[in-house]
Amino acid sequence: MTALFDPIQIGDIALANRIVMAPLTRNRAIAGNVAGPLTVEYYRQRATAGLIIAEASQISPMAQGYLDTPGIHSDEQIAGWRQVTDAVHAAGGKIVLQLWHVGRISHVSLLPEGAAPISSTDKKADAMTFTAEGFIPVSTPRALRDDEIPGLIDDYRRAARNAIAAGFDGVEIHGANTYLLEQFLRDSVNDRSGSYGGSIANRARLLLEVVQAVAQEIGAGRTGLRLSPMTTFTAPLDSDPQALYGYVVEQLAPLGLAFLHIIEGETGGPRTPEGKAFDYDALHRAYPGAWLVNNGYTRDLALQTIADGKADLIAFGRPFISNPDLVRRLRENAPLNELRADKLYGGGAEGYTDYPTLAA
Repeated sequence: MTALFDPIQIGDIALANRIVMAPLTRNRAIAGNVAGPLTVEYYRQRATAGLIIAEASQISPMAQGYLDTPGIHSDEQIAGWRQVTDAVHAAGGKIVLQLWHVGRISHVSLLPEGAAPISSTDKKADAMTFTAEGFIPVSTPRALRDDEIPGLIDDYRRAARNAIAAGFDGVEIHGANTYLLEQFLRDSVNDRSGSYGGSIANRARLLLEVVQAVAQEIGAGRTGLRLSPMTTFTAPLDSDPQALYGYVVEQLAPLGLAFLHIIEGETGGPRTPEGKAFDYDALHRAYPGAWLVNNGYTRDLALQTIADGKADLIAFGRPFISNPDLVRRLRENAPLNELRADKLYGGGAEGYTDYPTLAA
């Protein structure tokens, strides 16, 4: 029987256990959107995770959506992340970087020369973002032209190459939480015609082209993808999520990716939202690679899910924020530190690197 604490090989990456630290935006990048010394310590403390998926990091200046989030498009950002990866590797851990483009979930004050955000549509999202003025409504986007899409794909390719140069073991492409790639996927947002709109195959085209480009750049065995079929974070569900995400997974199946990361239910909310049924097992049956699941997992549920073969890896989010030694606590069934929710976004060491370990 496979256990949560057993090692596993995912693509080209060997992991000591099946516990994954989920990507968690903390808004603590320093000048230039660089990962700073506090971030180095934060990830080093959590290196006993089988895999760390480092926080979402913008692939270009146009990809940013929130204040003080790190990037992976400048030499300074590469150097900052290199300090993180060196520290994690020295502590025996493995770490990949989540590649992020927020699309329309942004504000002109965060973008070069006050540019409008880009998306599959020119419809404004009913959403807020975090700026120097605090939380304010997002700006109205412009629809990306088809002839601009090759340049966007090159941004993903370049960001993946930069991540490897920064010492990451691989990348996770952020195709979830209603950011840019999911804005193209869903018919609730994508109102365009042509090669990237209309049918499921057309709406999935950008996501699949990005995955293929990144896999070609750094190797499929170092490439993962995150999806969230039932999340309504800043956009309604697709009219037929089962068909849409079923098609996507079928297209991904032969690519040999390191892992597929599925958020079950509403991100940060109910695992089974009322009146919103979805068959995740059907997706799993269609996918031959490493299957990573996320959202509201307890110790008991994680142990049972791995033992039953329903997943290969389990991601924990907020428990890793307040428990740098979460792997030990899960192994020993030890109590968890209480999360300080008021310290999640922005600030310094408090609520970031000062949570005590069991040893302490």
